[in-house]
Amino acid sequence: MSKRVIRISELANSKDRTGRIPVSPATIWRWVKEGKFPKPFKLSDRITVWNTEDVDFFISQRRG
Repeated sequence: MSKRVIRISELANSKDRTGRIPVSPATIWRWVKEGKFPKPFKLSDRITVWNTEDVDFFISQRRG
């Protein structure tokens, strides 16, 4: 089974587009450090990704 992954550029806001979660990359990294957001993993030295299922679960837990 292959996992689907998401990069920070798709996950967080940038100047040009809204991310999946409407916060800055710095907020995502702070949440990871605080243990509030799923930990990413490295595909290579320069590519860090999150498991899409983990991100979806995080979002679903915060829906009202």
